Amino acid sequence: MKNTERFSSRVENYVKYRPHYPAAIVPYLKTETGLTSDALIADIGSGTGISTQLFLENGNKVFAVEPNTEMREKAEQLLHHFPGFISIAGTAEHTTLPDVSVDFIIAGTAFHWFNQAAARAEFRRILKPGGFVTLMWNVRQSALPFEHGYENLLHQYGTDYKDMEHRKVDASTLASFFAPYACTEHSFQNAQFMDYPALKGRLLSASYTPEKGHPSYDPMIKGLEELYEQYQQDGVVKFHYETKLYTGQL
Repeated sequence: MKNTERFSSRVENYVKYRPHYPAAIVPYLKTETGLTSDALIADIGSGTGISTQLFLENGNKVFAVEPNTEMREKAEQLLHHFPGFISIAGTAEHTTLPDVSVDFIIAGTAFHWFNQAAARAEFRRILKPGGFVTLMWNVRQSALPFEHGYENLLHQYGTDYKDMEHRKVDASTLASFFAPYACTEHSFQNAQFMDYPALKGRLLSASYTPEKGHPSYDPMIKGLEELYEQYQQDGVVKFHYETKLYTGQL
């Protein structure tokens, strides 16, 4: 399946059950980069608009660049009331934006899908002089027993979860992308509290989990039910995330 089509059947679960980004990101970027509400922002791989909304609420004009039709249309449905929201059918490698047109580029849990050399060239083309790029991820933690059990479930039943593990972006990849400049790393603590329907929706929002009709779907759901019953407290389980930001110039 093409990377740009992986989430087409998972949009509703993605919107409802994926973690959002901490509101503290915007004040941090104001301090770190001088971000203002007047900055023109391109959100590359904007999906359903989870990362876009952070900056729309700051008063920014945001070009939400997303190749997946279903995700882009959901963002349009959810964010159309923000005057600064502009939906763009494009990719990281071909945004369709004009040369030297944006002050800031963000990519929320999307950079690992990009052709990084081509995306870097495109980012340099559309960025104004002195512009910044922030790459950010909500990194799910797996140290605690429930989280570790969930990770094992993905390894057992995920259709191509191991391939996704190989897509993790390491320090050398980031250094190469921002070179010859350095990037600044910063992290925030983040969390999700979920009842069972939310936990199931969170699982099914991932592009590497089997969907209904797949031979592994029923045993995966049974395993999830058992995991939830073992670790729920007052009907709720908790995921811890580390929200990681990498910010720099190109």
